[in-house]
Amino acid sequence: MRSISQTTATAALAALPLVSAITPAGMLAAPRRGVALANPSGEFAVYTNTNYSFQDHEATTVWEKLDLTSGDISTWTADSNISEVVFVGPTNTSILYINGTNEEGDGGISLYTADALNLASASLVASLPAPFAGLKAVATRAGDIHFLVYAQAYPNGTAYNAELAETPASTARIYTDIYIRHWDTYLTPQRNAVFGGILTRRNATISRYTSAHAGYSLTGELTNYVTGKCNATCAESPVQPFGGSGDYDISPDGTQVVYLTKNVDLPLANFTSSQIYWVPFRGGVNDSIPINPIGAIPGAEGASASPTFSKDGSKIAYFQMNGIDYESDRNIIYVANADLANLNITSVAGDWDRSPDVLVWSNDGNVLYVAAADLGRQRVFPVPANAAADYKPTNITDEGVPAGMQVLANNQILVSDSKIWSSRDIYTVSSDGDVTKIYLQANLFDQALSGLGPQDVSEFYFSSNSTEIDLQSWIIYPANFSEDRTYPLAFLVHGGPQSAFANSWSTRWNYKVWADQGYVVIAPNPTASLGWGQNLTDAVSGHWGDYPYWDLVYAWDHVNSSLPYVDTTRGIAAGASFGGYMMNWFQGHPLGRRFNALVTHDGVTNTLADYGTEELWFINHDQGGVFTSPNETSTYYRWNPILYYENWATPHFVVHNDLDYRLPVSEGVMLFNMLQVKGVPSKFLNFPDENHWVLQRENSLVWHAEIFKWINYYSGLSDADSPY
Repeated sequence: MRSISQTTATAALAALPLVSAITPAGMLAAPRRGVALANPSGEFAVYTNTNYSFQDHEATTVWEKLDLTSGDISTWTADSNISEVVFVGPTNTSILYINGTNEEGDGGISLYTADALNLASASLVASLPAPFAGLKAVATRAGDIHFLVYAQAYPNGTAYNAELAETPASTARIYTDIYIRHWDTYLTPQRNAVFGGILTRRNATISRYTSAHAGYSLTGELTNYVTGKCNATCAESPVQPFGGSGDYDISPDGTQVVYLTKNVDLPLANFTSSQIYWVPFRGGVNDSIPINPIGAIPGAEGASASPTFSKDGSKIAYFQMNGIDYESDRNIIYVANADLANLNITSVAGDWDRSPDVLVWSNDGNVLYVAAADLGRQRVFPVPANAAADYKPTNITDEGVPAGMQVLANNQILVSDSKIWSSRDIYTVSSDGDVTKIYLQANLFDQALSGLGPQDVSEFYFSSNSTEIDLQSWIIYPANFSEDRTYPLAFLVHGGPQSAFANSWSTRWNYKVWADQGYVVIAPNPTASLGWGQNLTDAVSGHWGDYPYWDLVYAWDHVNSSLPYVDTTRGIAAGASFGGYMMNWFQGHPLGRRFNALVTHDGVTNTLADYGTEELWFINHDQGGVFTSPNETSTYYRWNPILYYENWATPHFVVHNDLDYRLPVSEGVMLFNMLQVKGVPSKFLNFPDENHWVLQRENSLVWHAEIFKWINYYSGLSDADSPY
């Protein structure tokens, strides 16, 4: 049995052979752990652990069990068909889980009950004829289990299963409204919907290892709470493409359901507005009622998120933005009574200049624990559920970005997070901010990450001409770093633009993997970045080509003048999405001449083509209005990289993927064509099966290899004869 705890971390590190540098293959193959899910009494937690073999070209997933008393970690099950687990039932070890297949083999799933301490006794309770996911479940007073799942549904409300659907004779798609595709998928009549079901408890002989699964059976049909509520558009929950089980919840007694959907009264492509609907569990779509329609709360017209019942079921907490067409507006915390006759919705710490996006209730319902971007981290803050508008929360975590958190029975908060140097840390923290136990630190546990640590990272602040506040940047050092040596600069620009480079692990843009090629990585957070107040985030609107550009110029100047170990004469720059746009903007401006090579991943080349995207609300907001005839006063025209084509000269690597509907592949093709015609050294990489991101490990390995071949040649780290 493997184990690790706060007291054994140093010994664990000593036992691992230190890696001199982390390679793309090592990072991509390294364990990827899920969020730790504790049982109700807080005795143990389970999570997934996925490894990849480039030799076998396949991933292997196991579930691991973490003893929350001893810190021991062991394999819970190697059955990778178990995709989701919920602790629910008559004991603290009773579970309901989804098996990713069913006996019919028709693309559906199965539900099993079991005791977590004896999985061999699992009992099949239902076979569902669609690929349902997002399991949530509670036990009722009668001993039954009420559960929620979601799947795509036909307009008639029945669950959609692609494997059982008829194949049409024609592949034609016909649309009469905008929003024909989103992220990487063309929209179809099928939309996500939340379904509820009942597992009825039958009389059975109870023993220690059979009580969790004895005598449950699915009663009746699943109820669709969403499909059919239509006006300008039709309701959908979870909201695609990134929505999941966080878009809905079930009350602890199993009598109520809440879910969020985009505002059915507004066109999908033009507005971010969404509402939270309440519906009785035994009701249906016609019984669902919005608790926060436009007008219910003055100013609150934007996107809603994370509807969550308190643990006694008396309250509902959620986030909502004000801006009706602004996806990066500030999330405000709201609490409502779970009583339609007396909702009494109030804002919580309403003036707090942070935008939380994760929340859990305390056990007594008096405190909300929320996670919010803060100064390059995402920190956890306890906020009283009745906090006044001027309340200023204090963080109880510092470094890292949480992937999830859970309040345990003893009121400790179990946090699963990551950091630049660790793909997963699991620990408990008190409500006062004391770290009470560290269970796992991946950099002290995984051979591929051994030797990584906080010593690899630092930060600096610098001034710019665009803002009165100082701006932050991360520094990530290469393996065996010495201040007595010099290293070429790798200057990264984040996407968004309303986003941030944070102290978190990434399998797409991993700062340390870039650094360990032999660079000092500089990752600035210019205007638009999250975590330094809403004003900085908002300021980028209408200013893509000036405020963040000048911030990045000043960041480069600071590095050049203050960091003698960075060789800026051998520097390269790279960015994705908005960062890719900025590479294209660099190319035509003086900062572009300060780099030996540029890398654009899925970036904007021609802002006059911005309406080729799907989420028009984003473009309309960031460009200061809808697209009209372009002229020199229009931001669509003013911030267009191709206006400066005559200056393009820096060798440029271009990546663009076919399934990127956020920024269509034509943007990358256009960029490459223009570079080639102008005679600028350039190279184009395309993945026909990837979207805005490169997610498949084999593709990601090629992505890294090709980009590093390019930049290492132009930075002088490679002795190759050619970058091609």
